[in-house]
Amino acid sequence: MSMQAGDVLAGRYRLDDLLAESGAGRFWRAHDLVLHRPVAVHILAADDDRAQPLLEAARRTGPVIDRRLLRVLDAEAADGRCFVVNEWGQGDSLDILLTREGPLAPRRAAWLVAEVADSLVEAHDAGLAHGCLTPEHVLIDQHGQVRIIGFGVEAALRGLPAGRVNVDEIDLAGLLYCALTGKWAGVSPSALPPAPEVHGEVLRPRRVRAGIPRVLDALCDQVLNPQRESDRPHPSARSIRDLLLEHVGEMTGTHVVVPGARPNHQPNHQPAPSLATPPPTSSVAPTTVVPVVPAADLEPGADAEVPDLPPDSPGEPEPEVTTAVRAEEPPADDPAPPSTDLPTQAGMPVFHDDDEVDWLRARTEKPAPPPPFADPTPKPLFAPDPPEGEPVRRPRPGSRAVTNPEYWPWDSSHDSGVDPNRDSGVRPAGRDTGSWSSGSWSEDRWDTGDGFDDTGDQVPGRTWIRLAIIVGICLLVGVAAVAAYQLGLKPPTPGSSEEPTSTTTPSVAAPTPFADLTADDFDPQGAAPREENPDSVPNVLDGDPATSWSTSTYEQNFGPGGLKTGVGLVIDLGTTKAVRQVLVTTAGGQTSLAAYVTSEPPAGVSGLTPVGTASGDGELTIDLTEPVSGQFVTVWLTLLPQVADGFRGTITEVQVLG
Repeated sequence: MSMQAGDVLAGRYRLDDLLAESGAGRFWRAHDLVLHRPVAVHILAADDDRAQPLLEAARRTGPVIDRRLLRVLDAEAADGRCFVVNEWGQGDSLDILLTREGPLAPRRAAWLVAEVADSLVEAHDAGLAHGCLTPEHVLIDQHGQVRIIGFGVEAALRGLPAGRVNVDEIDLAGLLYCALTGKWAGVSPSALPPAPEVHGEVLRPRRVRAGIPRVLDALCDQVLNPQRESDRPHPSARSIRDLLLEHVGEMTGTHVVVPGARPNHQPNHQPAPSLATPPPTSSVAPTTVVPVVPAADLEPGADAEVPDLPPDSPGEPEPEVTTAVRAEEPPADDPAPPSTDLPTQAGMPVFHDDDEVDWLRARTEKPAPPPPFADPTPKPLFAPDPPEGEPVRRPRPGSRAVTNPEYWPWDSSHDSGVDPNRDSGVRPAGRDTGSWSSGSWSEDRWDTGDGFDDTGDQVPGRTWIRLAIIVGICLLVGVAAVAAYQLGLKPPTPGSSEEPTSTTTPSVAAPTPFADLTADDFDPQGAAPREENPDSVPNVLDGDPATSWSTSTYEQNFGPGGLKTGVGLVIDLGTTKAVRQVLVTTAGGQTSLAAYVTSEPPAGVSGLTPVGTASGDGELTIDLTEPVSGQFVTVWLTLLPQVADGFRGTITEVQVLG
């Protein structure tokens, strides 16, 4: 029963990729060697309980001709296997499309489910059913068309009975719910998130996502929650299709585009109609202005809902949705009234307690503009000149100078007269306070030269002068100390301990080869017995380049397209050692290899990280940037040179250095 990529089934179908597994069943992408086309193949063991129902389902659905069904091409039981061959579809399934791009626009979702329902109508009339309809089985191909996967066959593979028409009808509503909300509400199992439920009932689509039309919301609720309206008949696939097609209307703009698809390949493709202004209405019947959603605010394919007309409206509104509604034509003699902007609806929904959805409307009146900004008070670039007879510097409010007019010694306006001894530097008689200094004086106030006057108040400016003098003295002392230290140094005596000596960087020893090595062939991906010429493996460690070890001869080279990704040798160092370099000498042509260092014998290389790679012919060197500790060194050949009858690799010597 075990098969692998490259095997040919029934002498015709070459298995390429294993896509899925279900118990003992396998689902493969294969290639038809007779008609040279890709196909899908389901394989079961002949003694499986599902084998006979699978063949019967294939025989029933094989004659069904529908452009949306991926047809059954072949079905047979031979060589202990039962297999069914289906047509191959290229594109994205609905579950992948919803995961990548989110829920679809309501009109696109209705069109997509209507396409699926149209195919199920004829099948149900013939007594056939899909039986397991999920988003994974609805494919949107590269042309934007809907294709249905696994019709009848998927239910048989899951061990389900045939002819489950009622399940198809519920799954159809589940597909519509899923396309609108991204949540799965059907009966058949799907990997998408399930639809939310409240008290055992599926939540209506309009309560999960805003903007869903009422007709689609009611259809999903009627099918998925039949207990709520038990008196109403259960909708069939035909009634679901008819209701959805009536809602979709013209098919323009409903095709779901797959990335990379070629545009305009639909047989019924029509260009989107332009939004034109409707013709003027009659001058007798007044025209009701209906707020509409601008085209830019609607998502592609979305439906615009027009509110109901008032009871006294003379007629029904036109079905076209336009961006402007023309008002009543004025008489020819009157000038044309100025055009005004019509109110529009904002894009924010408002949810009510009764599951109704309303939209915020624009203001009917424009808000008043804000008051103008006041001009800032101009500020002069320079301070104004002081009034005549007043000092340039003014004390700050609250300082002592404001209350003591004797603060300004140079202000003669506070003196009763001029003292002839003011500038002589001689202290006048009668002054018995303070100490003498060569500084200036004023009435009852002496400057002692230390920054303070005779009353203990600080004189402005003297503190900063003293600080500058102290800093200057410190700098001079520092410069003098450095100069004295430099002049006092003596040159070192040659040969003395004071003479500076140069330091040399210790050299790193060259790597040395390890001895007492053993080797074994390594073929974890081969069929049992997994051997690659084990008798000649010791030749790679004997030090003689004339002896060698070779791999088996392969019809295909290694790589993703081959049956193997490589073969190789495992070198046992005996104990754990630090590996710094691996030298491999090859022969025969261009060879690529990778080296792995492990502490345990490897079972494969899929989960390992190589310490280095090399490619070429002859001596190949793998230098490790840092030593790697381990006991086993695996030399893994990933590309073999070509020989006369295929591809074969040859290694003459292997050295491991540390």
